[in-house]
Parts: sequence; structure tokens; C-alpha cells
Amino acid sequence: MAVPTVREGVFFTTPAELPRGRHYLERADIVTAQRERLMIAVTELMAESGYRGVSVQDASMRAKVSKAAFYECFDDKDACVYAAYDRFIAVLLTRVRGALPDEIHEWTSTDTAAVIKEYLATLDADPVTARAFQVEMDALGRPARKRRRDALVGMAQVLKTERDRLSDRDHEVPVSAYVGAVYAMRQLASDVLDERGGAQVSELAAECAEWIESMLTAHLG
Repeated sequence: MAVPTVREGVFFTTPAELPRGRHYLERADIVTAQRERLMIAVTELMAESGYRGVSVQDASMRAKVSKAAFYECFDDKDACVYAAYDRFIAVLLTRVRGALPDEIHEWTSTDTAAVIKEYLATLDADPVTARAFQVEMDALGRPARKRRRDALVGMAQVLKTERDRLSDRDHEVPVSAYVGAVYAMRQLASDVLDERGGAQVSELAAECAEWIESMLTAHLG
């Protein structure tokens, strides 16, 4: 069975193959391209076989780089996986921020729906990467769980900051409410991704937007 591939241009973009023989590429450019290829490789292999089913040899072969080149780019397999995960989170945050308007206005349920829709649509845009880092990532153990917690709390803090900024006032909603909303959305999306039934996580958007907005406005008079 063929290993599924990431969707180009969502979280990762595959570099052009390096020329054979003599060339004039800078070493830094070569390493950058090899890092991207290796992050793509571990993401695809994790999505298919889980973390424990991936080896440095597997990743190197899929990325078409040598094991020596792997260790020039990353200290070990975990370092490569974490680098790919950090990219995943950075892109999600960028896409979510981009769904919000720049001008100050009173936050409404439309804004909540836009954030949720963009988050879920980004997962649907590359379900292979989404599965790797929302379903299979926890197999790395405690360090991975801490990284996940840090990422989700960071996302919750960004959402609170953006909500307060756009409304030009502090809503006095505790960050823990945002953390709860982010955790809930992530888990619901992860369950859909884990079922591998062809369902799209975006189907959760309308229902979830309603109860998340109700939760976040419960503290307001």
C-alpha cells in the first residue's frame, strides 16, 4: 500500500530535487531543502504507520537523502518530528489569525465561526499532516504531550488576545475557557481524523461555533 502524501503548499512544500554532480548551491540552501524533505517524510510515514513505525532509515529513504545528511539536519528522529510539528502549529496560528478582521469592532458569533471554520478547513486541506500531528503525535510520550499542551495553551492565549483587541476591551473571560474550547475542538477533530472514514472535520464547524460562542459569552453581562 502506498504511503499517503501531504498536500503541497499547506504546511509543507517539497523542494526541487538537488542536482547531481558538481553544482554551486550554498550548503545552507542544501540543508534547508533536506530538512524540508525530511519533515515531509516523517509526517507522511507517521500518518500511515504511527510514530513507532518510523525509523531514521525510513525517513531518509523516503526523503531521498542519506542517513549522514539526516544527522546533519536533525539530532534524532524526535527532533525531526518536533520540527515538523512546530511548523504545523505555526501554520494553524497564521491561518486562524488571517480569518479575523484587522479593524476594531464588537466581536460577534461570526468571528467565532470564522476562527473555527478556518482551523478545521486547514486540517481538511492536508488530512495527512493533520492526522500525523493530531492523532499520532501523542505516541512520543510525555515530552510530546507537553509540547502539545504548550501549543494549545498558546493558541488559546492568542484567541483571547485577538478577541479583546478587536473589541477594544477586556471581556473578563478567563484564558482557561479558551483553553477548554481549543482542547474540545482539537479532540473532536482528532476523532474524525482517526476514523479514516472519509469524513471532513469541517462538518463540525457550524455546531461547534454555536456552543463555543455561548461558552465564551457566558461571563458577559
